[in-house]
Parts: sequence; C-alpha cells; structure tokens
Amino acid sequence: MPRLPTPLTLPAPATDRPRGSPPRRSPPGRSRLRRGESATAWAFISPAVLVILGLSVVPVGWSVLLSFQASDLVTPSRWVGLDNYRALSQDPNFSQAVRNTLLYTALYVPLSIGLGLALALVLNRRIRLVGLYRTLIFVPFVISATAQGVLFSFILDPEFGAANSVLHTLGISAQGFLTDPGQALLVLVAISLWSGTGFCVVVHLAALQDVQPSLIEAARLDGAGRWQLLRYVTLPAMAPMSVFLLVWQTISALQVFDLVYVTTKGGPLGSTTVIVYFIWEQAFKNFTAGYGAAAAYVLAVALALVTVGLRLVRGREQRRSVRSAHPVRLEGAGK
Repeated sequence: MPRLPTPLTLPAPATDRPRGSPPRRSPPGRSRLRRGESATAWAFISPAVLVILGLSVVPVGWSVLLSFQASDLVTPSRWVGLDNYRALSQDPNFSQAVRNTLLYTALYVPLSIGLGLALALVLNRRIRLVGLYRTLIFVPFVISATAQGVLFSFILDPEFGAANSVLHTLGISAQGFLTDPGQALLVLVAISLWSGTGFCVVVHLAALQDVQPSLIEAARLDGAGRWQLLRYVTLPAMAPMSVFLLVWQTISALQVFDLVYVTTKGGPLGSTTVIVYFIWEQAFKNFTAGYGAAAAYVLAVALALVTVGLRLVRGREQRRSVRSAHPVRLEGAGK
C-alpha cells in the first residue's frame, strides 16, 4: 500500500500561538534586507523631496511671514502685523484689480466651457477631416500666453494692425482695442477664448465618448429627441468632467498674468489690472514685497473658497441624484 504524502503545515500566526510562548523573531538577515531596501527607497525619493521642500513648502512658509512684514527685499524687514491686510481693504487700486479679475472670470469661464461643449458636440460626429478640425482647434492652446500677447499686439495695433485694416475695408471706423479702457478687458477675454477653448473641447470630447451607448439607445427607444438626449442623458453623464472644467477654468482665470503683462501691462488707466499683476507690481516694481505677499494670500484664500464651494455643490448634487434613484431601484425590486 503506497504511503500518503505528508501534509504541509503553515506556521501559526502570532495570535494563534500558545499563551506564554516567546514571539518569533525575524531572522537578522531579513531585517537587514528591509533596512537596505528602505535606505535605497529614500535615496531615490530624496531629490524629489528636497525639490518639493525647497520650491514649495519653504517659500510658502516664508511668504506667509513676509505678508506680516514691511519689506522691500533689500533692507531688513519690519514686523507690522495685519497692517498690510488692512491697507489692502482700503486700497482703491486693489479693489479695481479685484473687480477686473471677477469680470474677466465671469466672462471667460462660462463662455469657454459653453463654446467648448458646442464644438465638442459638432466634432463628436462622423464628419470628413474631423481629426484635422480637432487639431486646429487645439493648437492655440499649445501656444504660450507670451506668444499670443505678442501676436495680437501686432494684429490689434490701432494704427498699423491688420484688424483695423479689415474694419476700414468694411467701412467701420478704427477701434482702440487694447488701448481703449472700455474695450481692453473684453479684448483680453476674446484672446483667452481663442486659446483656452481648445482645452475645453478636448475634455468635453473625452467625456462625450465615455457616455454609455446603451443609455442613449434606451432613451431613443423611449422617444427622446436630440435636445432631450442632451439634457437628460448626455449632460448628466458629463457632470463630473464639467465640474472639473469649471474648477480648472476658474482657477486659470483668477491667475491670469502673462497675457496682461505682454499686452497692456495693466493699462490703460488700470482697466486690465488683475490681481496677479497687482501682486507682481507691488512686489517687484514698487518694492513693497510684504504688501504684495498679503495680496497673494487674499487670492489664495479666494481660490480655496472657490474650490471647496464647488466640491460641496457637486457632493450635494451627487447625494440628491442617489436619493432620486433609490425609489426607482426599490420599485424595480418589488416587481
């Protein structure tokens, strides 16, 4: 009669050991190997940690302290407490910069998202040369804001620009564009739309192609039209990506600087002075670094509030959608 194989047994875990038995220690070689692996891991990640500390954490902490000081970055600084923040609340130039930034954001964000959605809906169809159209729309987003500013400064020059030449041919009087206080900020919004809409198109296209075809087919079988599909199927499915775009575009609009610096430098008459340009002007042009740091942290708090507010709104919408869908599931289960 053949012998049965000896059963394999695993060592009992620490909780199953008999009471009073000494705990098992790992071999010295294994602990030494673990220490060596940890040292190797820290050797690999230490350059990145040092870069993050040197370029992010340390400057943030230093600028927080700087916002409570009077400093010109040359002579020794002087502690002033909350005086910089009190001065900001009474500064008409800062109030104008806030108004300009809010107006720019209120125009740029919804227009860029709306135009991006409309173009994405068109480019999501099977049309000829659709790949070329998608590329041409996205190309302006790749161009840097500095290059855009230089390009449109030549095009919109009130005396020698191509834009006024075209308007003259059409019988329309010449416009000031970037030199007109009533038009300058609107022109900057138009330039930003020319470049920023491409990003919204790409994100919306990705969201559209991620919508489940079964939902669309089911809605069509129920008699839903094109607008009903868009309103009740497509847009709700794209909601997470739309919230991302809203947050991203809002933060980008509140931080606009390069385009203003290259084209108008805050003029004419301060009509295009935005918050980030105001911060740069105070810190590196007027040499009031503490005052500029205080303005920077006002902007940082505003950005944090916008992000938290949008996340709360999105979470409330998700909870509401779950509650509305719950009775439907119960009704289906009862059937």
